[in-house]
Amino acid sequence: MVTDTGGIDDRSFNTASWAGMEAAGKETGAKVSYVASTSANDYVPNLNSEVKKGCNLVVAVGGLMGEATTNASKQNPNTQFAIVDYPSVDGQKVYGMQFNTAQSSFQAGYLAAAYSKTGKVATFGGLNIPPVTIFMDGFWEGVQYFNKAKGKDVKVLGWDEKNPKSGSFAQNFGDQNKGKSISKNFIQQGADVIFPVAGGTGLGAAAAAKESGGKVVTIWVDTDGCESASQYCDVFLTSVMKGMEGAVKQTVVNATKGPLSGGYLGTLENGGTQLAPFHDFDSKVDATLKAELDQIKADIISGKIAITSPSAPKA
Repeated sequence: MVTDTGGIDDRSFNTASWAGMEAAGKETGAKVSYVASTSANDYVPNLNSEVKKGCNLVVAVGGLMGEATTNASKQNPNTQFAIVDYPSVDGQKVYGMQFNTAQSSFQAGYLAAAYSKTGKVATFGGLNIPPVTIFMDGFWEGVQYFNKAKGKDVKVLGWDEKNPKSGSFAQNFGDQNKGKSISKNFIQQGADVIFPVAGGTGLGAAAAAKESGGKVVTIWVDTDGCESASQYCDVFLTSVMKGMEGAVKQTVVNATKGPLSGGYLGTLENGGTQLAPFHDFDSKVDATLKAELDQIKADIISGKIAITSPSAPKA
């Protein structure tokens, strides 16, 4: 596996993907290892180094590695590649794993709007790229759906799907201080629910929420925050989970049996994305709201609710 720049301990997409690799290794006996990227300049040499090691499968973590992985596949047609947050490449041995996290983020946006006491919620991303903005789009749409259903006017700070150039981004996935600074600014503007989509940078939002003394909560992404960053469980309302661990594990298991074909798309329907348990907040999310979230899930799966995020992957 070649990690993206957030590092193996980002408590987010790199951590989850590596957990999938390790689980597959235990199940199949395959030898698994990783090399970490500290900048985008590392993508090509890291991918090439894994090929030179004789790896049967090279897994790239993150859509930012899409071009580098595609080129590495062209240059090494006998090596099987797989990539998280990027589509399969036609005619090449690049198996794509994508996740329609706009679906569960829609639920998160509805939940945030319903939970907010100030009528202001916020979100920010690591970079303005589709694997990030898909979460922000879903969150924004969920708030709009709540407003329409309840006759409310909850504001979303940091993102507007219809005006993406105005979005708030940290420009990295590993700077907790930057995440904390952005979050404190949101809190000063009145936000009491913050949705960071920024890998390790997002831990700064959790830290800012913790300092609020219970006035602010966050919603984590990728993994169940109460498991991956348990020190902040008391400020995680829930998490928008992205089933990278399961997808990567199954990809590795399948690769031990032969060439990979097609690709993977995680959805609410197949469990590839979902809301995590409410943990410490379970008693604070009433039965009516839980039922509404369940109905929203059913309506998204049936197509009754149409999500319009331009960043959503195509089936």
